Amino acid sequence: MIKASLRSHLTLWFAGLSLLTLVSVGFYVGHIATEQLKLASGNALLSTARSTAALLAVQLRERQLEVSLLSRAPLFRRGNLDDPDILTSMEQRTQSRAEYAWMGVADTDGRVRQAVNRLLVNQSVTARPWFQAGLQGNYTGDPHEAVLLAKLLPGSNGEPWRFIDFAAPIRNAGGQVIGVLGAHAHWTWVTQIVEAAKGNTPDIEALIIDNDGKVLYPEQLAGQQLPQDRLANDTGWSVDNGYVTSAVAVPSPSNSSLTWYIVMRQPLEIALHPARVLLYKLLLLGVIAAVIFGFVAYYLASYLSRPIEELARSAKQVQNQQPGAYFPQDHFVLEIAQLGRSIKGMTQSLLGKERELQDTNASLEATVAQRTAALTQANAELLNLASHDALTGVYNRRRFDEKLAEYSLLFQRSGRAFALLLIDVDHFKRINDTHGHAVGDDVLRQLAQLIQDATRATDFVARYGGEEFAVLLPEIEAPDSPDVVAEKIRAAIAGAYFETAGQVTVSIGVGLVEASDSDTTVLIKRADQQLYRAKSSGRNRVA
Repeated sequence: MIKASLRSHLTLWFAGLSLLTLVSVGFYVGHIATEQLKLASGNALLSTARSTAALLAVQLRERQLEVSLLSRAPLFRRGNLDDPDILTSMEQRTQSRAEYAWMGVADTDGRVRQAVNRLLVNQSVTARPWFQAGLQGNYTGDPHEAVLLAKLLPGSNGEPWRFIDFAAPIRNAGGQVIGVLGAHAHWTWVTQIVEAAKGNTPDIEALIIDNDGKVLYPEQLAGQQLPQDRLANDTGWSVDNGYVTSAVAVPSPSNSSLTWYIVMRQPLEIALHPARVLLYKLLLLGVIAAVIFGFVAYYLASYLSRPIEELARSAKQVQNQQPGAYFPQDHFVLEIAQLGRSIKGMTQSLLGKERELQDTNASLEATVAQRTAALTQANAELLNLASHDALTGVYNRRRFDEKLAEYSLLFQRSGRAFALLLIDVDHFKRINDTHGHAVGDDVLRQLAQLIQDATRATDFVARYGGEEFAVLLPEIEAPDSPDVVAEKIRAAIAGAYFETAGQVTVSIGVGLVEASDSDTTVLIKRADQQLYRAKSSGRNRVA
């Protein structure tokens, strides 16, 4: 794990905390700005929608009032629907008002008696909603398509146009309904009013919605359904589906069931664009401030951490036993000055203790070395006593038995044969009886030395017991076959001179390991039989 310095930690903490603070403030301010912009945008849209609805309501009432006043003119009250003055009056109205596409009168049977430009004259309008409602009173209707009228109007290419119907009953002097005055206004007249009231703001979209929530305008959205809850919002505006939306009901003309809503909406992304710009500026300011704070923090951290770094370097020098360690003890920060004095005192105390400890360790190491040498020597002596015969210096019977077991296991695994020589001193009891046991012991020691000199380094020589010796021969191939080695031992002993005892001879029995041997006792018994044979044949010989 990589460990940073105090300077780095302080710099990162100062810079990180400043960045976190400024970013948090930036997001908080951005959130407040966003909510304020939503409120401002919603209120602005609400104000525009209200003014547009009020203007449209005024225009609709004026057209309705105009048709209603015209239907009550004296020339209509005369009761003659074919009066040329009626046509003249309607022509004057349509010429002065470009929004009128058609104006005419129909009798109570629904047959058009007169119309501007003679359009639809003698046609039946009985099934038309404006005619049926006009018989009852003043009427203003929703926009609709009029295919037949659109074909007859000048400048038409046969495509259906949309119109708004105005109607009023025609009564004679006696108050009896004798017909209906109807007028069709271009739908574009309404949309122009709305667009004009909206102003030249391209990112604000104006919609006209009927009472069922269907879009009447603009044309590309006509027929789509707008949720009713957006039209009945208590605040007058809402945020949904990526738009800030405001809806205001258009006051309907007198005696009319017409219910429209003016909806003004603006994409939320555009409405909140200034808040996002402000947020980005605040975040950028936060990053710049964090960088500046980082440099300032690095300078302050360097100033604060420099004495601590000097203390750390000096402590490292003390640890590495290097000279020149210096511990600053004067600093404007009280804790750092106290730390320097404490470390210096602690270092001096530790160095004194270390010297005492070194002296003690040196004494202990010398004592341990002496004790270790003595223990090693004692262990060696114990090992020698455990495996060697104390009188002759060759291996003892216990070590012989272990070695014989090892050779036997090796023979069983690898088939490597070996031989056993059993050596017995001839008439050894006579030597003890004649010269004493001390001379007998000297004879045994000299015999052991002669046997070792006559065997190879790989051969194993042991005192078998009393005046008997045993030799294990792991190599039995010629020219050093077991009988040759045994004869060499016998001749060396027979030719040697033993002080006080004179000449000493031995008898040797040779036994070879065989695959049929069940254990090592079989081999020992075989060698022992050969030894007995050598003695019974006259001694001083090999069998």
